[in-house]
Amino acid sequence: MDAVSGLAQRGARIAAISIVVAGLLVAGLSQVAFGAEPGFGKLFLNGQVVGTVVPPAQVAPGTGRDPFYKVTNGVSGQLGVAGVGPGGPGYHGGDWQVFTVTFNKAPYLLTSGSAVAAAEARGDVTVTRHPEQDFRCPITSTAVG
Repeated sequence: MDAVSGLAQRGARIAAISIVVAGLLVAGLSQVAFGAEPGFGKLFLNGQVVGTVVPPAQVAPGTGRDPFYKVTNGVSGQLGVAGVGPGGPGYHGGDWQVFTVTFNKAPYLLTSGSAVAAAEARGDVTVTRHPEQDFRCPITSTAVG
C-alpha cells in the first residue's frame, strides 16, 4: 500500500507541476504576443503632425541615420520632432538617430528639424546626441489631426 500511495503522490505532484509549467508557458506566450503589437503615435515633421508606427525594432546603438529630436522640457503639446521624412533627401525609413533637446530659457513649440537647429543657434536649447537610444519607427502618414 505504501508503494501505491507513494506513486499516487508522485503522480499528483507531477500533474501539479505540469499544470504550473503550462500556465507559465501560456502567460509567457501571451506577453510575447501582446508585446509584439505595434503602437501608434504622432510626431512633428516640417511643421505638421504625422503618424508613426512603433514596431518592436531595435537598432544597434549609434547606428541611427535619421535625426529625431526628443524635447525634455517643452511646452504642453510638444511631440518628438523628425528631422527628415518620406520623400525627403536623406530619409532612411525612420532609422532614428536620437538627440535630446533641452530648453535653456522659456520653452516654445518646436515642430521641425530646422526649428530645432535655429533654437540651438540662438542658444535657446541644448541638443545632445544619445546613440544608446537609437530606434526604428517608420512614418506612416502625413498631416494627422
